[in-house]
Amino acid sequence: MASANRYDAIVIGGGHNGLVAAAYLAKAGARVVVCEARHKTGGAAATDQPWPEHPEFKVTTLSYVMSLMPDRIIRDLDLERHGYRVHPVGPYVVPFDDGRVMIDWEDNAKNYEEFAKFSKADAEALERWDQWIGGLAAVLGPLLMTTPPQVGSKRPSDLFEQLRLAWRFRGLDVRTVGDVTRLMTMSIADLLDRFFVSEQVRAVMAINGLIGTWAGPYEPGTGYVMAHHSIGDVGDGTLGSWGVPEGGMGAVAAAIESSARASGAEIRTNAGVERVLIRDGRAVGVALAGGEELSAPIVITACHPKITFLRQIAPGDLPGDFVRDVELLSSRSGVVKINLAVSRLPKLAGMPEWTDYSGGFEIAHSVDYLETAFEEARHGRAATRPFSDGVIPTTLDPSLAPEGAHVVSLFTQWVPHTWSDEPHPDELEAYADRVVDEYERVAPGFKASIVARQVIGPFEMEQGWGLIGGNIFHAELSADQLFHMRPVPGYADYRTPIAGLYQCSSATHAGGGVCGIPAYNCIREIRRDRKRRRGRS
Repeated sequence: MASANRYDAIVIGGGHNGLVAAAYLAKAGARVVVCEARHKTGGAAATDQPWPEHPEFKVTTLSYVMSLMPDRIIRDLDLERHGYRVHPVGPYVVPFDDGRVMIDWEDNAKNYEEFAKFSKADAEALERWDQWIGGLAAVLGPLLMTTPPQVGSKRPSDLFEQLRLAWRFRGLDVRTVGDVTRLMTMSIADLLDRFFVSEQVRAVMAINGLIGTWAGPYEPGTGYVMAHHSIGDVGDGTLGSWGVPEGGMGAVAAAIESSARASGAEIRTNAGVERVLIRDGRAVGVALAGGEELSAPIVITACHPKITFLRQIAPGDLPGDFVRDVELLSSRSGVVKINLAVSRLPKLAGMPEWTDYSGGFEIAHSVDYLETAFEEARHGRAATRPFSDGVIPTTLDPSLAPEGAHVVSLFTQWVPHTWSDEPHPDELEAYADRVVDEYERVAPGFKASIVARQVIGPFEMEQGWGLIGGNIFHAELSADQLFHMRPVPGYADYRTPIAGLYQCSSATHAGGGVCGIPAYNCIREIRRDRKRRRGRS
């Protein structure tokens, strides 16, 4: 093999995790190449111009807000120097069917006043809720930057890691352990019932437990999904609050790519990996779709596990139990992303004087409304009245649209998860019409302001971006697919059954959101393995 095709490491997939892994390796002096199948890097973190007739509008195609990226990664990779800029989001606007509107602020004093309009008891309960969820986030946050141990393994090194994890939590009392158990096993609706009574307050507080999730508010485990989006500190650098990146989500990927290139990484696009090359049980490189082969002693996959382990590696090269676990990995979604170009900002029927849309613009009228939308999809019908998490990024970054105009990013749910198996163009458009109708109900004139529309369903997400099932988290954030079970038991430590092959996709531990933590943790494990090998030699 020509020396030009020999590397120290190969990264499969140029999404944000793959780019973070490459940037860290290159910064450490490794000769690294990223192989991305699409025409551009970034994966779901993309900024695009989907309308040729309206090239002046740019949308954040799939992922749409930033959070969860630790300060440490931003500093280590000098991302701000490479163009990383994030504007904190403003208040969330939640209009209801009865014409009332709730404004959800970051400021607790303002939220107290807002909640009191709906329930004085809920306003009083807000501080207790914040203390409760904040205490649990302080426990769970540092785990995101921790490599899960192989629970159940009897190897001395694995037993040591299990004991070290147990020692970390030696100070937890009985009540805190009970609260963590409730968080991991209860539904977001049942958790909220322990604190709040107002239907409107409960609906607003339930939203973070449902985004991107194949589950309704009464589904066990949705409490954790809410907490995942509420963690403020990982113990190794604080996490930012929700924010809109300048230049759209594609600018985040561009900053990471720029950092990687500045350190010497090679980035190849239109370079899909056909198979991982394995010799004597060890990964030694990859073969590209065009036949070209690249060699390296370290291969890192940032792709969905079902792509790497079921398509790029022959079943005979993997243990049967591992293959079955990957086959059973749940990646259901039911999400439809709708991007709109609009001529003006919405005007609320119930609060026409309101003009601040720098946060969310939600359609979530009640907990029962959300449950009905999910149950319809569970039974094979797209939601009659969908749930939507809306953001208007141009209120913070006007460069994405002409002056006075805006782009609206609607992350909507649910359609049947089986829609990832084949296209449903007519049904998708009808569903998108119903989403727009919901906004029209609370903001008359919204429909008439639409200049252009893009609708992306689960099938399009899987075929176009490799998001199996259309799931933005790669694998569902369910209790059976977290920590030492993510993506499958025995391989939550970013290693795989193939020596020299590592994994850092969003389906691995800490994945879920544009954060880069799986890649950060993966690189740490690669360094540990190299240190062990040097110690033996």
